[in-house]
Amino acid sequence: MITEETQALVNSGLMLPMMEEFYTIQGEGFHKGTAAYFIRVGGCDVGCHWCDVKESWDASIHPPTPIGHIVEKAIKQSKTIVITGGEPLTWDMGPLTAELKKHGCQIHIETSGAYKLSGEWDWICLSPKKIKLPTEEVYTKANELKVIVFNKHDFKFAEEQAEKVNKDCILYLQPEWSNRDKMMPEIVDYVMKNPKWKVSLQTHKYLNIP
Repeated sequence: MITEETQALVNSGLMLPMMEEFYTIQGEGFHKGTAAYFIRVGGCDVGCHWCDVKESWDASIHPPTPIGHIVEKAIKQSKTIVITGGEPLTWDMGPLTAELKKHGCQIHIETSGAYKLSGEWDWICLSPKKIKLPTEEVYTKANELKVIVFNKHDFKFAEEQAEKVNKDCILYLQPEWSNRDKMMPEIVDYVMKNPKWKVSLQTHKYLNIP
């Protein structure tokens, strides 16, 4: 049970529920193949049934950690930082990104966009979910749109989302991992017929790395 004082620090973004931190190769989207330090923040109520990190959902099981400690560990590993979750925008990302920027970091976020956009970002990967749609602001600022394809209806959803993002946003379709063998041929066919889209794969899973 955390104290009211600690909860206040979490609510202000000065502490964050930390699930895990690791240095690896970015596996998805525009920056795939790039070495980066991942900060996975706990807490998400979007509730995707195919989520592969459901243990991130309950913020209460992840220890509130001062952002100073998070930054200190991160900058020893890389200047390219990826903030993910859970849903990182559940929390105020302003304090964490401000501290990382003091050290000259390039900061990326992977988000469903379901909550108010906070923080200072060099790259925003928007991965919208039908259950809880993104805010208007994040549509206008997203650098890449990554739609997870679990079934054929997701192509329609992808087109609806593509209409909302800015004109420079890069569009990706990515097969949901457990259904990839079924949906990959569908995605390939769709991208060849609709070349504004690109294919994204979870290459880190093929490489057997985090």
